[in-house]
Amino acid sequence: MHTVAVLALDQVIPFDLTVAIDTFGWARLPDGRAAYRVRVCSSAQEVTAAAGAFTVRAPYGLDALAEADTIILPGVADPTAPLPPEVAEAVRTAAANGTRIASICVGAFVFAATGLLDGLRATTHWVAAQDLAAMYPKVTVDPNVLYVDNGQFLTSAGAAAAMDMCLHMIRLDHGSAVAAHTARHCVMPLEREGGQAQFIVHDQPPAPAGATLEPLLDWLEESCARDLTLDEIAARAGMSTRTLNRRFREQTGTTPLQWLHRARVRRAQYLLETTPYPVERIAEQVGFGSPTAFRERFRRVVGTSPQAYRRAFKSTNGA
Repeated sequence: MHTVAVLALDQVIPFDLTVAIDTFGWARLPDGRAAYRVRVCSSAQEVTAAAGAFTVRAPYGLDALAEADTIILPGVADPTAPLPPEVAEAVRTAAANGTRIASICVGAFVFAATGLLDGLRATTHWVAAQDLAAMYPKVTVDPNVLYVDNGQFLTSAGAAAAMDMCLHMIRLDHGSAVAAHTARHCVMPLEREGGQAQFIVHDQPPAPAGATLEPLLDWLEESCARDLTLDEIAARAGMSTRTLNRRFREQTGTTPLQWLHRARVRRAQYLLETTPYPVERIAEQVGFGSPTAFRERFRRVVGTSPQAYRRAFKSTNGA
């Protein structure tokens, strides 16, 4: 039986811990036997979950990592805290013996601290991606995917993406039928691949309170379906295009047309989530000249295609 060791460090993130235990724990072979033996390991007998949610009793010590086929590294509340030397050494020793190692969310910091990710591509939650890249410059951080599979070493984004990664590993180990059965227990789709974008919320750049451009921004939001030019926007603002661009950058950090494109994409996201309209109709409704231009802009802003976004986020009250 394949053994999965889940490493629980102090201040472990509860959901990261349970998602690994549950996903592998629910996996069953066609004859009904458990597909994995799941062990919670730690350098201490007890660790505290983040925010004091609960205390974890770890039945196994670090020596159990050497016996595992897969090691899971959940995130911790302070991922920048130094990694205990004995933990780093145990993980590196397991890696040298060929053990598969995977991290969940900011567990990538724990992983990177061992040096095992040096020279490799990795991911983490998009909020923490810049910090990971700054702390570990030898790691190529990709914040735009659900998980990265380097073969022996895997990293995942948020805890939900970790379920995708775990299902991916189950499929590699036992085939699609076992992975699909596990996915049904997790109430998860099996279709999401690692290269799919993290669906980051791209808010409009805010204008400071009382900014002189607020009325113009309201008008742009209402008029985003129109084929507006920079000259038209400047005329509405009563400014030259040069002055408009300067003030826009001062107050929003972007240009009028970039702001307008984001407004259109946000409107398109709403329509994709709540209506059955085809992409061509939505492209026209939100002011893009062609479906091709819409698809290109949507992918540039959101990180995925309109069709993939709709599959992931379509409301049951939509079509």
